[in-house]
Amino acid sequence: MRLMLAEDSTLLREGLVRLLVEEGHEVLASFGDAVSLLKEMETRRPDIVVLDIRMPPTHTTEGLRAALEIRERWPETGVLVLSQHIERHYAARLLASSAERVGYLLKDRVAQVDEFLDALERIQAGGAAIDPEVVRQLVIRSTHGDPLARLTPRERSVLETLAQGLTNPAIAEQLHISVSAVEKNLNAIFDKLELSHTTGHSRRILAVLRYLES
Repeated sequence: MRLMLAEDSTLLREGLVRLLVEEGHEVLASFGDAVSLLKEMETRRPDIVVLDIRMPPTHTTEGLRAALEIRERWPETGVLVLSQHIERHYAARLLASSAERVGYLLKDRVAQVDEFLDALERIQAGGAAIDPEVVRQLVIRSTHGDPLARLTPRERSVLETLAQGLTNPAIAEQLHISVSAVEKNLNAIFDKLELSHTTGHSRRILAVLRYLES
């Protein structure tokens, strides 16, 4: 795949470039800030952009804003955002319009090369890749009016893996259950989250958003 990178840490940026090239991918360009990345997007069309969520000059949300702009202006380009810490609000914002061709990983996950490369492949294929630690540490409100509180432990487990961007067979493998059991639990989740009248992949997106925003 063809990629562009934006990461202000020179060590991490150069390490990612080397890793991707060694895996046979083409790195079109790499930058230390989001502004330079967006300028290059005007003339190049990478398959995926990998960028840090916090970059110069303020080290707040430059990367997030760039990711949102890329998703709006070039929706065919996948976006993988890297973060030092868990910031679930940012993950929810990335998924607000669609959970296709998007990823949110903690930087520690990059060191686990196979998982990092798998995330890129999922995004390239049109799916999502949300860091399992981000999902694991989401705080679910258990109030009476919260539909998530009605989910069974198994349904919550299925929703957690769904939120990572896994397919039904991958969910089944991770939870050691059958694909039919995954489908049964997903249908129950859609019903309890009142998504039964929504069709297609959008139900999966909405279910993930309900989870991330809880």
